[in-house]
Amino acid sequence: MVHFLAQEQEPMTRAELLADDPLWLILLKAVVVLLIGPLLTVFMIVWERKVLGRMQNRPGPNRVGPNGWFQSLADAIKLPFKEQVIPDTADRKIYFLAPMIVAVPAMIGLAAIPFGPEVTIFGERTVLQLIELPVSVLLILAGASIGVYGIVLAGWASGSPYPLLGGLRSAAQVISYEIAMGLSIVGVALYAQSLSTGEIVAAQEHGWYFYLLLPSFVIYLISMVGETNRAPFDLPEAESELVGGFHTEYSSMKFAMFFLAEYCNMVIVSAFATTLFLGGWMFPFVGLDSPLNQGWWPLLWFFGKTFLLLFGFIWLRGTLPRFRYDQFMKLGWKVLIPVALLWVMVISAIRAIRTDGTVSTEQILIVGAIVIAVLVLLTLLLPEKEVPEDEDSVPLTGGGYPVPPLDLTVPTTTPRQRALRAKQKSRKSVESQQSEQAAPASVSSGKEATDGDL
Repeated sequence: MVHFLAQEQEPMTRAELLADDPLWLILLKAVVVLLIGPLLTVFMIVWERKVLGRMQNRPGPNRVGPNGWFQSLADAIKLPFKEQVIPDTADRKIYFLAPMIVAVPAMIGLAAIPFGPEVTIFGERTVLQLIELPVSVLLILAGASIGVYGIVLAGWASGSPYPLLGGLRSAAQVISYEIAMGLSIVGVALYAQSLSTGEIVAAQEHGWYFYLLLPSFVIYLISMVGETNRAPFDLPEAESELVGGFHTEYSSMKFAMFFLAEYCNMVIVSAFATTLFLGGWMFPFVGLDSPLNQGWWPLLWFFGKTFLLLFGFIWLRGTLPRFRYDQFMKLGWKVLIPVALLWVMVISAIRAIRTDGTVSTEQILIVGAIVIAVLVLLTLLLPEKEVPEDEDSVPLTGGGYPVPPLDLTVPTTTPRQRALRAKQKSRKSVESQQSEQAAPASVSSGKEATDGDL
C-alpha cells in the first residue's frame, strides 16, 4: 500500500497532466484560449495608434473612454451596423467563406502554446496549455498557413482586379517567407531534439535560443513580419498601389474579421517566438526551482516577452517605409533562404561534433569567432566593383543627381509625335491611292468627236 502511494506522488509530464484534465477544465481552457486573440486585438489597436501617435508627436485616440482607451470598443460596436456592400461580380459563396477561413485558424493557433508551468485550478492539477502534441510546432505552422488561403480566395472571389492582385501577392509572400521561417525553426528542433513546444521551453533552462541560435532568431523575426503582412512587408494590402488589397471590396463584419485575423496572427507569431527563442514562460537567469518560475508568475513573464515583440511590430510600422515588391521577393529568396540553409548545415555539423564529445562548447565558439573574423576581413579586402563609364550617360554632380549637359538642345518634336505624323502621312498616301483607283476614266474631246463621226 505504501509502495502504491509512492507511485502516485511521482511527477507527471505535461502531456500526462493534460490527458488527465476533466471535461469542464478542457472547456474552460478552450474558452480562455479563444478569447485571448480578440481581447488582445481590442487592446492592440488602441495601443498601436497611441504608440504611433507618440512617435509622430500627436496624441492619438483621446475621445472615447478614459484617455481614449475605449476607442476599439466603439469601433467593434460600429462595424456590425455598417452597410454591407457586395460586388455584382463576386462569387458569393466564396466571398462569404473567405473571412471565416482567415479568422478561425488565427484564433486556434494559441492552443499549442505553453503559457506556464504546472498549476492548480479549482483543486485540479494541470498545466497552462490546452494541447501538447509531439508535433505542436507543425500544428502552429499549419494554422498560420491555412489563413493565407482565405486571403487568396477573398481576392479572387471579389471579382475586382485590385483584390486579385493582393491575393496573388499574398500567395507569393507566404511561399517565400514560410520556407525561411520553417528553416529557422529547424535549428531549434535540432538543439531541443523535439518538435513539442513544452519540451522546447524546458530545453532552454540552461540557455535561451535567441543568443545560442542568433541567426535563426533574426531570420524568424523577419519572416514573421512578412508572414503577417505587416509594414514594411504589407504588400498584399498596399493602399498606395492596390487601394486596400485583398479586402478592398469587403465591409461591415467581414472587414472586421480580416482585421481580427491580422492582429491574432501577430499575437500567435509573437507567442511562438517567445516559446522558441525567449525561454517561453521562464524568468531569465534563474532555474526552474526558483519561486519566480512556479505558480502563476510565469504567465506574467510570458506575456511580457510577447508584448515586447508586439511592440516591435508597431515600431517597424512607424519607422520603415514599404518595400518595393521586387526588393521584398529578393530578400526572401536570395538572402533569407540561402542564409537559413547554410545555418542549418552549420548547426548540424556542430550537433554532430557535440555528439562525439571530443570538442567542447568553448572550442566551438572560438573556432566560429575566428571563421567569422576571417570572412569579415575577406569581404573588406575585396576590391570594389568598377562601374563602366557609358559615353551616352548623363554627367553627375557631387550629390549624385543627374544634370542636363550644357549644350543640351530641346527637340521640337518628341519621338511619339514623329511616329504619329509618319503614321498620318502613310494613311493619307494610302487614301489618295485608293481615291485615284476608284475615280472613272476621263474621255478626251478628240475621242468624243471621233466617236460622233462613227
